[in-house]
Amino acid sequence: MPGFELFGAEEKKEVNDVLETGIYMRYGFDGPRKGIWKAKELEQALTERFNVKYAQLTSSGTTALTTAMAALGIGAGDEVIMPTFTFVASFEAVLSVGATPILVDVDDTLTLAPDAVRAAITPKTKAVMPVHMCGSMADMDALVSICKEHNLLLLEDACQSTGATYKGKALGSIGNAGTFSFDFVKTITCAEGGAVITNDEAVYTKADAFSDHGHDHLGGTDRGADGHPHFGYNFRISELHAAVGLAQIRKLDKFLAIQRNNKQILKEALGAVPQVTFRRLPDPEGDSATFLSFFLPTAEAAKAATAAIKAAGLPAFYWFDNNWHYFRKWNHFKEGATLNPFAAPLAKAMEVYKTKEFPASDAIISRCISFPISLVWTDEEARERAAKLTAAVKSAL
Repeated sequence: MPGFELFGAEEKKEVNDVLETGIYMRYGFDGPRKGIWKAKELEQALTERFNVKYAQLTSSGTTALTTAMAALGIGAGDEVIMPTFTFVASFEAVLSVGATPILVDVDDTLTLAPDAVRAAITPKTKAVMPVHMCGSMADMDALVSICKEHNLLLLEDACQSTGATYKGKALGSIGNAGTFSFDFVKTITCAEGGAVITNDEAVYTKADAFSDHGHDHLGGTDRGADGHPHFGYNFRISELHAAVGLAQIRKLDKFLAIQRNNKQILKEALGAVPQVTFRRLPDPEGDSATFLSFFLPTAEAAKAATAAIKAAGLPAFYWFDNNWHYFRKWNHFKEGATLNPFAAPLAKAMEVYKTKEFPASDAIISRCISFPISLVWTDEEARERAAKLTAAVKSAL
């Protein structure tokens, strides 16, 4: 996801504002910073862009997820339903608050299968966490309905889908809280950073304190006068990182327009191959278009096509063999390979993953290839890549 591809004078200007003050921390030092508050500006920009009341920046998408879970009261003994196809940070965050990740199958949206979610609900279920993978959305109508029916929290992991929407609403803004990642290879980047967004004041207030050692930020200019209503951690973003993100969010619509144009060129070319089908999008208008994800008839065909695409000098993600994004290769997760032990009940709950299989997810992911979309292609380059991609897939078939 290519926000880093279009760095320019705008990012340099915002970073230089901070460098000239010498104040790189987002809190305190009110006088020397001379009115420069990049983190506050970016949080305001996030609330306006995603039409929510509150935004809290953090140091990463992972810490955003952990912060959101803590603020929602998710913890020991709680179960969080999440997909088999995601980034490892999703389950890392669940485990970090002492909760139990309950993995369920994905469908041809590459996100949570609503029927699988419904079947996984138990008296211990506290939250459902859809992960809007590869730039596009889960079936949010179905998931909202399930959560309302069972009185469950809905936490959106929108870390890979910044700027995508579902029926006019920004992904991340639909549930009780949503999270974003702004690392170096996301749609927009802070180099490192993340955010929690919500319309719930109580969730925001807790997230604000939790991400800064529990500071309530009510001490005015004296951080030493802050109260500490609860524990927290150092999940703060720096002013330098926030400055980069502030320039980037102003370019988000430009990035999305380029990605959508380039994806359409690729999709039109590849769509001429009869054996190719495309990822189902619950709301095609809301796709952020960071990837073109498609299916071939068999796993063997998908593997062969991936090899052919790479041999043609193009990138391709075959998630079935990917160490970071699909359950099949999460050996450390399956074995509970931690440096410090889980609490006994959590360790017992995790035992199931040593032998658990997900044939429905395997049938989807083993046939899937995702092709990344760049911001820096010319129209001619996009068409050249579309032709090479199509030829490579045809050769494998």
